[in-house]
This record gives sequence, C-alpha cells and structure tokens, in this order.
Amino acid sequence: MYRWTLENGDERTDPWLLVYSPVPIVVIILVYLCVVWTGPRLMKHREPVDLKGVLLLYNFAMVCLSGYMFQKFVVLSRLSNYSLLCQPVDYSNSPLAMKMANVCWWFFFSKVIELSDTVFFILRKKNNQLTFLHIFHHTTMIVNCWAGVKYVPGGQSFFIGLLNSFVHMIMYSYYGLAGLGPHMQKFLWWKRYLTTLQLVQFVVVTTHTTYNLFTECNFPDFMNVVVFGYCSTLIVLFSNFYYKNYLSEKEKRK
Repeated sequence: MYRWTLENGDERTDPWLLVYSPVPIVVIILVYLCVVWTGPRLMKHREPVDLKGVLLLYNFAMVCLSGYMFQKFVVLSRLSNYSLLCQPVDYSNSPLAMKMANVCWWFFFSKVIELSDTVFFILRKKNNQLTFLHIFHHTTMIVNCWAGVKYVPGGQSFFIGLLNSFVHMIMYSYYGLAGLGPHMQKFLWWKRYLTTLQLVQFVVVTTHTTYNLFTECNFPDFMNVVVFGYCSTLIVLFSNFYYKNYLSEKEKRK
C-alpha cells in the first residue's frame, strides 16, 4: 500500500515539497499533536505571551495568501473553461494545467502554515480554543489537501480550494481584527455569520460532490467519496459548535 501511495501520484507534483511521500505529513501531524499535548502544560505556570504584533502580521499574511489563491482559482478555472458540474483533471504539462497544479500545492501548503493558529493559542494561553473540532479540522485538512495535490491537482479539486480560500480571507480578517484587542469587540458582531459561512461552504461542497457521485464524470470516485465523508463530518461538528455557542447561549439568556 505504501508503494502504491508513492507510485500512483501525479508525476508533475511528486518532486514538489512534501508531496511525494506521506511520511513528512505524518511526522508533521505527530509533532503537532505533541505540541497540543505538551504546550498547555509547559505554559501552565507562565504568563501569556504578548503576540499582538506577530498576530497582526500573520493574519494579514494569511489574508493575502488566501486572496492570492482565490484569485488564481477563479482566473485559471475561467481561462481553462472549467465546468462547475464535471471537470476532469488535466494531467498535461500545459502552462494552464501546471499553474492550476501549482495553486493546488499552495492551497495544501497553506494548511501546514495554519497549524500556527494552534501554537499561537497555546502561547497566549487560550486553551479553551483547543477543542476537538479545532484539532481535528487542522490535522485532517492537511491529509486531505495532501491527497489532492498528490493525486488530483486540478479538475474538481479547484472548487474546494476556491470556496475555502474565500472563506479564509474573511476568517483571517476577523482574527486580525480580534487580535488588536478588546476594544475591537464591538466591531466583531458578525462572528456567528462567519460560522454560518463555513457551514454553507461544507454544504455546497457536499452537494457538489454528491452530484458527481451519481453522474458520469472522469474524476476519481474515491476522491468524491472521501470529500463527501469528510465534509459531512465537518457539517455535524460545526453545527454542534454553532448550536452550543449561539443557539444554546441564546436560550439560556431567555
């Protein structure tokens, strides 16, 4: 199985950083989980680290990266005459196909960068943010995006990157404003709508993938099944988060 994993990837993306073998990704995830477990314990008797400047720079950089990927997904899909209903992967070395594969790699690598979110929570002693949803989402997104750039860098995969990059532009804008301090809270009334937008994203992707499972489309069904199962899980987890943080709290105030 390991040999099959190595040998059946896209030859164009295999030489790229972290793509050829799953081993580096497994190591990154294991190190991440060790940090999640040991970090709060190491910070227990320490003062929270002031990261206001770092967070401002980080969130601004993530907004720019998400915006760059969103723009590339839109432009390249239009230039390549992509179909929203069925789009096979172009495995050729044409300039457009290579550019699409490249932005898929950046989308995958952005998920590695986003592990920094957790590190910042730990250093600031925001341990209430280290929920199962947060850790599950960050670790599994890396695996799914790695599989995407390894086997299907383009085609239907662009749709996930397109939506997620758009959502993350808004999400990191929110984080950037929140990181400026408590005086910004009055401008952040739209937090629940950000969660709603994330849920809408997962519902749209699940619907899109379901359609492709029942139509003739030259895109690997195993990837559609993985995306369907994963997004269905995220719908359940984010719905639970939404209920606990907004609906349940609203009922208590009554």
